[in-house]
Amino acid sequence: MIKDVSLRLSPETAMDNDAVLKMASKQANVSVADITAMRAIRRSVDARRNPPVIDMQVRLFCNEEEDSAFEKTTYPQVQNGKSVIVVGAGPAGLFAALRLIEMGLKPIILERGKDVHQRKKDIALLNLEKVVNEESNYSFGEGGAGAFSDGKLYTRATKRGNVNKVLSQFCQHGASTDILFDAHPHIGTDKLPSVVEQIRKTIIASGGVVHFSSKVVSFLTEGDQLVGIVTDVGMEFRGPVILATGHSARDMYEYLDKSNIAIEAKALAIGVRLEHPQGLIDRIQYKNTEGRGKYLPPAEYSFVTQVKDRGVYSFCMCPGGFVIPASTAEGQLVVNGMSTSSRHGEYANSGMVVELHPEDLPQDQFGGKLGMMKFQEALERRCFKAGGSNLCAPSQRMVDFVNHRVSKDVPASSYIPGLANADLHHVLPSFISERLATAFSVFGRQAHKFLTNDAVLIAAETRTSSPVRILRDKETNMHVQMQGLFPCGEGAGYAGGIVSAALDGINCAESVARYLGC
Repeated sequence: MIKDVSLRLSPETAMDNDAVLKMASKQANVSVADITAMRAIRRSVDARRNPPVIDMQVRLFCNEEEDSAFEKTTYPQVQNGKSVIVVGAGPAGLFAALRLIEMGLKPIILERGKDVHQRKKDIALLNLEKVVNEESNYSFGEGGAGAFSDGKLYTRATKRGNVNKVLSQFCQHGASTDILFDAHPHIGTDKLPSVVEQIRKTIIASGGVVHFSSKVVSFLTEGDQLVGIVTDVGMEFRGPVILATGHSARDMYEYLDKSNIAIEAKALAIGVRLEHPQGLIDRIQYKNTEGRGKYLPPAEYSFVTQVKDRGVYSFCMCPGGFVIPASTAEGQLVVNGMSTSSRHGEYANSGMVVELHPEDLPQDQFGGKLGMMKFQEALERRCFKAGGSNLCAPSQRMVDFVNHRVSKDVPASSYIPGLANADLHHVLPSFISERLATAFSVFGRQAHKFLTNDAVLIAAETRTSSPVRILRDKETNMHVQMQGLFPCGEGAGYAGGIVSAALDGINCAESVARYLGC
């Protein structure tokens, strides 16, 4: 017999497996002696109550053997299968490759960056010596932008495909099974690279091929059909193409535009990284002057409001996290956030961004299909210059920013390259800075003490999503004018985050199989 039981527990009780078992057996009206196994299937923190409680749902296996927490996928040998080119080894590309293998097709992955271990070395140089490797950084390389950016797996894209399959495949390759039942699952930037490496090993062991430091620079076409690609060293690979480059591959967008391959400018969001002491966020969210205590996790937050017909909201919140330099080229400054699996850092950060549409920009400067991308790049260069030195980030205390007052200094921060005191109203365009200032006042009223000069704004958060959409047919996922081209994932403008990108990769792989008649 199997019984699912819902429990509302104190944080301390939720950490005690024996106590949870006793409460669950009582709730289910079964003897503890008859329970052969118990497994969590849902867990979340309800911080609306004071004190907070843990909502759990557990599955009791009574007098029978526990089944597997997730269903493992079997990958056949595809060495002799039809080849499919996958451009990019981020979540869209990797999960497309796994799905291709399931269907008997041979993925050939071409990744412009390096493998995750080599990426670590380049990222260390980026942080400590402020040297940007333009092909290996926080955005480019195996695992994509998400590999070193927390590994958040929460998604609202449940209608796009089987989210549980994506989570199960992560578990199959080494992720903790906690991601199967946590309300806001994440793997952590310390553990996700090894999971990505195991996915690569599965692909290769099944007969797939992975090429690193292989940047795609042009397409091979026959009429209106894409039949292959050419890399920067002149290598040619033939087959239909899943284009999963990620949201920072500006050279690919420029190539598509010059080649008259249909793209369009896309809305995105731009703003800053906002960093608070984690202890302050704990006290605010848990409504306790002592903070989270011994048993609660570092607190998260989520804010959203409308200012002058545009959304302003928190994005990619990293409790116990770090602000990182996510630049992909010299002379540009981009910041992002990450956290490890334990989220033990002393600071909390999130993107605080303003919704931006193509028509919001000066059309004489930033019109056309690449207008949003050019605006991104111009702002990143402006921030680099405002920082005053290589990768030092312009910053301002939160209350000072709202009150249009230059800060006397800036607080300590997790951002390793360093902060430069600046007036961000002079760094950011007014249609962004004014909306942020108004929104911060709103958020300060919603959460007492959230608006504080102990928090610092770090500019600029520009890579929230792709500035371009590569147009594709809704039914076939194939490009609207070029057969054999399947724009995919976040870089193509059809996903936002690890799980939704993975789901889009799976969907595109299935579309390729239909295209090939498999």
